[in-house]
Amino acid sequence: MSPLQKRMLEDMRLRNLSAATQRSYVHYVSDYAHYFHLSPAKLGLDDIRNYQLYLIDQRQLSPQSINTFVAAVKFLYTVTLEMPWTNTQFVRLKVPERLPVVLSQAEVIKFFEHVGILKHRAVLMACYGSGLRISEAVSLKAAHIDSGRMLIRVEQGKGAKDRYSVLSQRLLTLLREYYKAQRPVDYLFPGTKPGSHIQPGAVQEICRDAALLAGIHKRLTPHTLRHSFATHLLENGTDTRAIQVLLGHSRIDTTARYTAVTPQTVAKIVSPLDAPQPAKRGRPAKNKTAPV
Repeated sequence: MSPLQKRMLEDMRLRNLSAATQRSYVHYVSDYAHYFHLSPAKLGLDDIRNYQLYLIDQRQLSPQSINTFVAAVKFLYTVTLEMPWTNTQFVRLKVPERLPVVLSQAEVIKFFEHVGILKHRAVLMACYGSGLRISEAVSLKAAHIDSGRMLIRVEQGKGAKDRYSVLSQRLLTLLREYYKAQRPVDYLFPGTKPGSHIQPGAVQEICRDAALLAGIHKRLTPHTLRHSFATHLLENGTDTRAIQVLLGHSRIDTTARYTAVTPQTVAKIVSPLDAPQPAKRGRPAKNKTAPV
């Protein structure tokens, strides 16, 4: 590890950036340095611009990935290297807005029928039943399940925030069945290594396989289950502010972006093409002159 990388990691730790963010930033900065075969301390704004164009034209990375690179080098130069640069000098790409994929409730039932292993069904059901991110679901411990108040405690979710989410009776029943069968020691869903939890990538692969078996052709990930949780709550009349709290969103517009108008609401709208047509009026009779 170079002294610059060590200093950058220390700066990120001092600002309480998550471990995932630290890994991501180091990854992007390392690739940037390897591309030029120079320390980033010897590179400047023109080099950042040229590397962005390389990521767009040659690597063809998504706008989200390129913006993560921008965030990483912005941190490196403005915080660690203390360069007097402003936000305007770090160009971000516009991210296309896409509607999230949402399952119908019938598809949710069909999906879970094809998740055969109890452990896998339990972790995926936590994503749908409580609206958890996959990173939050795999990190659950038995102590986080509050059956007395029917709550799940999420510790240090995105943004290093604790929160509570709802615990469904069906999920609680499944978790009790799973716990009696497996008796997990540390994490509720342990991984292959002692003291570790199941990896999110493994759960995503399980999710894809179950979707294929169920004949669901939508792009189905654990995050699809989280989106479906929020959308189904809204369709059932749950207040958007309550959904915001359950999902752990800092801003209400993040929640409203994909729950403000649900597919069910859109489907109930009558197209003007199908609106009742006004009755046709007959042609007015011509005035006839009465005979003298």
